[in-house]
Amino acid sequence: MSIWTWIGEVAEGGAGAVGALVEWLGSAFTAIGDTETRRQVAFSIALIALSAKMAKADGVVTSDEVASFRRLFAMPASEERNVVRLFDLAKRDVAGFETYAARIARLYEGDTRALEDVVDGLFTIAGADGVIHDAELVFLERVATIFGIDQRCFDRIAARHIVPEGGDPYRILGVERSMGLAEIRTRYRQLAAENHPDALIGRGLPPEALTLAHDRMAAINRAWEQILLERG
Repeated sequence: MSIWTWIGEVAEGGAGAVGALVEWLGSAFTAIGDTETRRQVAFSIALIALSAKMAKADGVVTSDEVASFRRLFAMPASEERNVVRLFDLAKRDVAGFETYAARIARLYEGDTRALEDVVDGLFTIAGADGVIHDAELVFLERVATIFGIDQRCFDRIAARHIVPEGGDPYRILGVERSMGLAEIRTRYRQLAAENHPDALIGRGLPPEALTLAHDRMAAINRAWEQILLERG
């Protein structure tokens, strides 16, 4: 089944039931037999649930939070109703965002790199209105901590989003200004390989969310080009 079929089943099965989504994250998720589909559904549900919680943390809860999710995912119009239902379930759930983040971390079984993809997606959604609010940044940093993502890695992800066109290229690549160009080139090539769209799909990024992969590669390439220009 596609990710949308699973999302639809969760929405239909939990419609109106507070706690249904976080309960599903802890049990019924294992019913997805195919590993690739399971990881893609995990990514999709993680973004829906945590985006809804992030909207509450920011104090901005409107009838159209799903618009940010739609910008990231190539979502069929027929599936929007189920995504809206899941947003609503997560918003109304008495379980806090930390409970959701911990459940999601367990779904990924310690795959920190895949969890970094989730945080990157949340940053993209948070910045859809053109600015990352302070409350959103605090929320994202706490989620990253629960995911086991260290501060240096979090800063590198944040650098791609907070000042996307004019950010510090060294922070984006996770290197020091004191490093030689050859060493920085090695790091750039490593990041380019780790963040190629094919690599992200292998970690569970749904093909419907390839915008995230392309945006990330563009930021990494732009940072490398800026460093080359700076060093002549």
